[in-house]
Amino acid sequence: MNQATTLATPEADYGFVSAPQTVRIQRLLPGPIERIWSYLTESELRRQWLAAGDMQLQEGAPFELVWRNDELTDPPGQRPEGFGEEHRMQSRITELDPPHRLAFAWGEGDVTIDLERKGDQVLLTLVHRGISDRANLLMIGAGWHLHLDILVRRANGETAQAQETFWDGWTRLRAEYDRRIPA
Repeated sequence: MNQATTLATPEADYGFVSAPQTVRIQRLLPGPIERIWSYLTESELRRQWLAAGDMQLQEGAPFELVWRNDELTDPPGQRPEGFGEEHRMQSRITELDPPHRLAFAWGEGDVTIDLERKGDQVLLTLVHRGISDRANLLMIGAGWHLHLDILVRRANGETAQAQETFWDGWTRLRAEYDRRIPA
């Protein structure tokens, strides 16, 4: 299999701009729904695909997300200029309906993650609102895309060994979102 075939991304995996300043993206994951909920809410499991940070499951509760993207694939790849080893963001839970909905304030915007049973699978729908500009739409779209790809691998029991590194994947996806999202 050649490199281009290996790195092909199914059309359905791409997020899209669903409203001004809003990205929507979906993934189908292996159930049960309670296990996927744990990947969203438990720091140690969330750290494996997105960011660590203890979360008190209560509306209004503050929490901190701590990204260490270099730890998500082995090897991590070359980090783009302007990105540090670690990134932290103060957040706050705005909606909570276990195990179906988790919404939280994220910087200037907000993120809503809905889980829906689909037989023995779970449909995850993520909506990120309040994205400041097109440059951030590209970065955030590529970031969520890749983080959710890693969640799919983790939920399927796969290891951190990547067909491409985190940063190479993010760079590739950012360029693809630049092509897909109108200026």
